[in-house]
Amino acid sequence: MNLRSFINNKSINNINANILKSTKLSQAFGSVCYKILLEDGKKFVIKIQYEFNNNGHSSVYNEGKSLLEMNKMFPDIFPKIFQIDNDFILMQWIENNGEKNELSENDFAIKLAKIHSIKNDNFGYKFDSQIGGLIQPNSFEKSWINFYKTKRLQMIFDIINKNNKIELIIIKKIESIINNIENYIPECKNPSLIHGDLWAGNILFNNSKLVGLIDPGIYYANIELELSYLILFNTVSKKFFDMYKAHIQLDKGFEERSGIYELYYALLNFYLWDKNYITKVDEIVKKYV
Repeated sequence: MNLRSFINNKSINNINANILKSTKLSQAFGSVCYKILLEDGKKFVIKIQYEFNNNGHSSVYNEGKSLLEMNKMFPDIFPKIFQIDNDFILMQWIENNGEKNELSENDFAIKLAKIHSIKNDNFGYKFDSQIGGLIQPNSFEKSWINFYKTKRLQMIFDIINKNNKIELIIIKKIESIINNIENYIPECKNPSLIHGDLWAGNILFNNSKLVGLIDPGIYYANIELELSYLILFNTVSKKFFDMYKAHIQLDKGFEERSGIYELYYALLNFYLWDKNYITKVDEIVKKYV
């Protein structure tokens, strides 16, 4: 990927000076992301899709749609999109140094609770959302149990079974959880907006303040799903939850059922990133079956 050639061949309105420096931030699923510094001192992030599947699917474009939605609602948290096309998005660079202190999680908790306070009548979203290299179906449903069962757990489980070999005993336990999901999670009456992909790399801190959230895959869900992802990788501590619960109360029994939601993200990471996550999958299902 020749960044300068790509930019020169595109009509990118905000890049009106030569690139002084470019830094690759990430590369995965047929896309690459750069921070660019122009000679006039302006800084941007450009994410480019250089490989497409047979359907012409662009993970970059889908991610950009989620960012546009979130920046409209939370311009102080999500980067501004300057330009979006099927093969690239140009967005605001948010200064971040990863520096945190004992108050950083409080800041994060308050801002996440603000996002989760946005409600809807149904679970899902008006478009499907991106997470890594995978599209998550988001057609609206009234039932949280059915949404999570069919559009999350069953969806990723079916994909994995087509492409990977898992020990039969683990398969049987996952099937048991899916088939009896109503015994593990209750219905939810409050569909809430979630970021959808809150791992540490998508949470930006600068000088101990939360300054941005990136790479969302948004939809309306049970907030317990999002919070369970934070638990899965020990992204936050008890201090975060204490502050979060000062703004949004959690239903009784969340700690006992969080593993059912962690299972979805463990399966996602197994499929998208590293087969060693099967150890985490096995650890989770053993708690319930």
